[in-house]
Amino acid sequence: MAASSLIRMTGLTSGLDTESMITALTSTYQTKVDTLTGEQKKLTWKQDKWKSLNKDILSFYNGSLNTLKYSTAYSKKTTTASNTSAVSVVTGDSAMNTTQTLSVDKLAKSAYATGGKLALSGTASSTAITSSTTMADLGLTADGTLKLTIGGSSSDTLSVDVATTDTISSVMSKINSAKSSSTSTGVTANFDASNGRIYLSSQTAGTAAGFAISGDSSSTVLSALGLGSSVSYIAGQNGQITLNGAAYTSTNNSYTVNGLTITATAEASNITLTTKNDTSGIYNSIKSFISDYNKLVNQFSSLYNADSADKYTMLTDDQKDKMTDDEVTDWENKIKGALLRKDDTLGTVQDAMVQAMAKSFTVTASDGTTSTASLSTFGISTLSYFEAEDNERNAYHIDGNSDDSSTSGNTDLLGAAISSDPSKVQDFFTQLTKNLYSSMSGLMKSTAYSSSYTVYEDKLMASQYSAYTDQISDAQSALEEKQDFYYEKFAKMETALTKLNSSSSSLSSMLGSSS
Repeated sequence: MAASSLIRMTGLTSGLDTESMITALTSTYQTKVDTLTGEQKKLTWKQDKWKSLNKDILSFYNGSLNTLKYSTAYSKKTTTASNTSAVSVVTGDSAMNTTQTLSVDKLAKSAYATGGKLALSGTASSTAITSSTTMADLGLTADGTLKLTIGGSSSDTLSVDVATTDTISSVMSKINSAKSSSTSTGVTANFDASNGRIYLSSQTAGTAAGFAISGDSSSTVLSALGLGSSVSYIAGQNGQITLNGAAYTSTNNSYTVNGLTITATAEASNITLTTKNDTSGIYNSIKSFISDYNKLVNQFSSLYNADSADKYTMLTDDQKDKMTDDEVTDWENKIKGALLRKDDTLGTVQDAMVQAMAKSFTVTASDGTTSTASLSTFGISTLSYFEAEDNERNAYHIDGNSDDSSTSGNTDLLGAAISSDPSKVQDFFTQLTKNLYSSMSGLMKSTAYSSSYTVYEDKLMASQYSAYTDQISDAQSALEEKQDFYYEKFAKMETALTKLNSSSSSLSSMLGSSS
């Protein structure tokens, strides 16, 4: 049994503090256990730090960096309408840069029926009409059927059985659950108790979704529901727009024509639609990319250039017991903050990204001419050493960016380039981002020491953690073995002293008797 699991009674005869003596004699063994345990804990912190950083790297890699690799990021377009109260427009990448004339001729509408005011039969005349009122209370003398013919086709009729014992609420549920065999839609029914009327509406707009109301000729179901001669009915209709002289129809007021998705909200004529490149959208995509890159490289710099924590060793449990919780937290945070200080892997990732962003490329302008361009060509550059904040010297700033106090007053070269020659902008940034993407892909390849899409040696760290576990176990065993050795020695000494004391007592007793 291990020494740590035993309760020992020592020093009873000798009066020695054997526990302290054994602790001192085995201190080198305990130190080894503490050191290994601390190093394993520090490794765990380092693993957590890398996991968090790797997550940020992947977010950038799969996010704004990946987006700017494709030409679709630079084909953004926008359309303005002269009458925004009548139409809204979503512009697709395939839309033509042009000006068009539009009129909203009519809006698509749902068929709508307003029932007559319900009346109680003579036997229930003193009772208020509620959703719990039965059909018999409303004068239905025999079970019947309500028929709703969809789109004017007798072959597509919703038949709703209505019993005298049904309540208004149950009839509404029956109508709402009935579906057309051809369109899989139906009619929405609602009872307004405050007005004492039933309302019906087709579930979709357009002519084909309209409905006609009928019932059994021998039944009073229509009059009981207020859907007979007193009903007020508005037919459904398709919507129509005229774009550049051509008419288009819709059942939901949405039209997709040549890359434009037009939603009509009011009838109007002589509406002008103007489609052009969305320079602000392209600008914002590039701005987002630069911002995401800056956050990452600034984080790299902060971690790589962190203050040294050499004088802060890992705390043992005994040391923590002598400190306050805040003191322990501050101490450990000093160590955690320096875990990636001058880290070779971090330095490699940072250098690769910085070098990729500094590259120049041959680009082709819209007129076919070629030239060499870099980020600075578009007014994007790092600040001078003395202008930049600590750990932000690899960050880029866009001239004329209103959100950047360092360069907001400079001429907006990027915005001007997007407006005047979007082809050149696209050519440069697709090359830049593809090159950076390729560099990062190389850093995240699977190796014997790291998993795919991981820039640090996660496999190696996992192996090191397991090795520490084995070493801690061996060191603990060695400590306990040495403790057992000394306890046994001191126990033998105590036994010998006990015998000696016993012999001395006997001798003293004998001498006392003879006198």
